Amino acid sequence: MTSFFLFLSKVFKWSFGFFDAFGNVLNWILFIVCCALFTYWCYVLVSTLGNNKDKDYYSPTEGKFPYYDPNIYKKEG
Repeated sequence: MTSFFLFLSKVFKWSFGFFDAFGNVLNWILFIVCCALFTYWCYVLVSTLGNNKDKDYYSPTEGKFPYYDPNIYKKEG
C-alpha cells in the first residue's frame, strides 16, 4: 500500500509541474496576443487620427444613436 501512495505522490508532483509549465506557456501566448492587439490599436490610432486627421474623420454612427432621444423618453400623462 505504501508503494501506491508513493506512486500517487509522484503523479501529483508531475501534475503540478505540468500545470506550472502549461501556465507559463499560456502566459506567453496571452502576452504575445495582447502585444499584437496593443500594437494594432496604436496603429489604428496613429493611422486614422494622427497628424490632425481627426478633423476629417467621419463617424458612420454619428447622430444615429443619440444619448437622449425625445421620442423614447417623453413623459406620459
